[in-house]
Amino acid sequence: MSSWNVSDRALDVSSCAQEPIRTPGAIQPYGLILVLDPQTLIVKERAIAQADLLGTFGDPLGHPIDDVFGGALARCRPALETIKPGTTQFLGAHAIGPHDGHHTLAHRLGDDLIVELEAPVPGEPGSLEDLYPAIRRFMEAIERVETTRELCELASVQIRELTGFDRTLVYQFDKDWNGAVVAEDGNGVLPSYLDLRFPESDIPAQARALYRQNRVRLIADSNYQPVPLVRSAGHAGPGPTDLSPAMLRSVSPVHLQYMRNMATGASMSVSLLREGELWGLISCHNAQPKRVPYHVRTACEFIGQILSLQISLKERAAVVEARIARRAIQVRLLGRMAGDTDFMAALGRDQHNLLALTQSAGAAIVHRGECLLHGECPNRSQVLELVQWLSVQQHEGDLYCTDRLPQLWKPAEAFADVASGVLAISISQIHDSFVLWFRPEVVRTVRWGGDPRKEETGLPLSPRTSFEGWKETVQRQSLPWDDVDRDAALELRTAIVDIVLRKAEEMAALNEQLLRSNKELEAFSYSVSHDLRAPFRHIVGYSELLWASAAERLNDSEKRFLDTIVESAQSAGTLVDDLLSFSQMGRSTMGQISMDMTALVEDVRHKLDMEYAGRSIRWQIPHLPRVQADPGMLRLVWQNLLSNAIKFTRDSAQPTIEVGHERGDTEDVFYVKDNGCGFDMRYVDKLFGVFQRLHHADEYEGTGIGLANVHRIITRHGGRTWADGRVGEGATFFFTIPFVTGDNL
Repeated sequence: MSSWNVSDRALDVSSCAQEPIRTPGAIQPYGLILVLDPQTLIVKERAIAQADLLGTFGDPLGHPIDDVFGGALARCRPALETIKPGTTQFLGAHAIGPHDGHHTLAHRLGDDLIVELEAPVPGEPGSLEDLYPAIRRFMEAIERVETTRELCELASVQIRELTGFDRTLVYQFDKDWNGAVVAEDGNGVLPSYLDLRFPESDIPAQARALYRQNRVRLIADSNYQPVPLVRSAGHAGPGPTDLSPAMLRSVSPVHLQYMRNMATGASMSVSLLREGELWGLISCHNAQPKRVPYHVRTACEFIGQILSLQISLKERAAVVEARIARRAIQVRLLGRMAGDTDFMAALGRDQHNLLALTQSAGAAIVHRGECLLHGECPNRSQVLELVQWLSVQQHEGDLYCTDRLPQLWKPAEAFADVASGVLAISISQIHDSFVLWFRPEVVRTVRWGGDPRKEETGLPLSPRTSFEGWKETVQRQSLPWDDVDRDAALELRTAIVDIVLRKAEEMAALNEQLLRSNKELEAFSYSVSHDLRAPFRHIVGYSELLWASAAERLNDSEKRFLDTIVESAQSAGTLVDDLLSFSQMGRSTMGQISMDMTALVEDVRHKLDMEYAGRSIRWQIPHLPRVQADPGMLRLVWQNLLSNAIKFTRDSAQPTIEVGHERGDTEDVFYVKDNGCGFDMRYVDKLFGVFQRLHHADEYEGTGIGLANVHRIITRHGGRTWADGRVGEGATFFFTIPFVTGDNL
């Protein structure tokens, strides 16, 4: 067999954060631990404080659980066989030889099954029910308190009453994991630590992780002699066993010396968690060694859970109340801004609410070179210099905040009295535009439990020996910004961008649309005054000729006159229809749905069969992706493009029309390619204009409105249109449909 030795090396605080606190290789001497193979329930490791058990029953190593200690644990087998990984189960009390009933727990951790037997404490409660009256009093009392601090004070009194410790305190962590004593109850044997702070290094990160895992931790004697964990030769492994869940797990020697430096003979902690994160500890201390019975610890754990829930509820309620108040302030600010295009002036007219939104003393609004100051804040040149610095800083999203600006940016020392803290939001991606709030320097005194920066020298180990109150004066800092402050600022940013700044974008878009409409109106007016005149002149002229010869029977010429009248009337009718269609396209409502582009193209091609009856056209239509678009409008796009391709391949020997698709980063690109007559690229800019034709009407019929409709429809979908062609070689017409969120896979 072999044992894991507890190191006697010189201790060093720098190594404390790396201490193997989960695998100490030993236990506290108040019981015993057996490590079993979970499949066979054979003991592969043991740590036994009562040496007489080995003489009486022999070494349990290598034996199944049924046979150890004269079969005292045989009735635990069913529970041990079914315990799930990562869980702990209480197995009752078991007498082992002459020793009284041991409180027995089983922990399943990875490939190990740890059976922990803790010796009873003389005079301990027989069950948790004996402690229920004390728990009930605590539950009734918490209903009458209003603040978190009062909750903590109540818990410190109740825990000390249950355990009998000399001092019980509640210890709360800050964002940097420094701890502050917020409540305390004691009998005067140990000094008071109320309102003292303790540095983060006192409880390293790995220790905090264990506090989250194990809600209760007891160290009964800071001078105990650890009992080594012995492993059978047949179960040699690569490293020591993880004893994380075991109450008897031995403690880091650094921590034991820390306790002795505090003149503490025993300690117990109860973890306080808020939404799964470590909020603080109930920390109990005794001048002399002291064991706390299992059922008392269970009651303390229960009280700790109740306290944790109440702290979460109180703090959440306070946050909700604060958010509601800030939301009301924001509504008032938005009311000022409503209907006002100058949001800077609008915000400035309600300075009280602007400052109250983030509980600030001053604010500045910087936009396009202008700077408006409100309340107590740096001067204009200092604010503009600060904005330049902020614009190049790395920060999360569109918000930057700090409560110690002079420490991060040296020039801020010049105005630390009014702006040691700054909270800023960026309101433009183009300009250096910010809204900034300022908080003044708050000089305050912080009482530490000993100088956290003092290095101990000449000692065998480094945990500090002094826990006298040590005062530190904090300067060049403001009150910290909390989540409510930050969220209120971000919500205001969203309001500015969405309600005010977007108005300017909408106005620009409207102006562009008006310019486009004016051009279309001019083209329409020209059409009315020019293109529509000729057909109607024909109607009038040939009608007069007809009437002149009405007395006689119609001859061949008169018939030809009538044919011309009909053709002109039909031309005028077609032109008017196309004009109406074009004008209506800009006013119709779009109803975008997910549509099958392949099926749409095939359907349009089928309906155009009559246009190429008697001709043999080679079609190439691949599978096309689904898009989000207005089906009626997109049908008209394909109808115009395919109809044009059919028309302009009329004189091709082997006409070919190809429909294709390419996928871009933000849009789908579709095209129709033909090998027809093509066009001169010098006139490509005219293609999508109203009544723009590159071929004479005698060669290819049409009104010149079809491609204008295509352009207008695709533009309304947020897409683009363009064309490529060569005279006598064919043409390709392209259009795009932008991706809709979630539709680019």
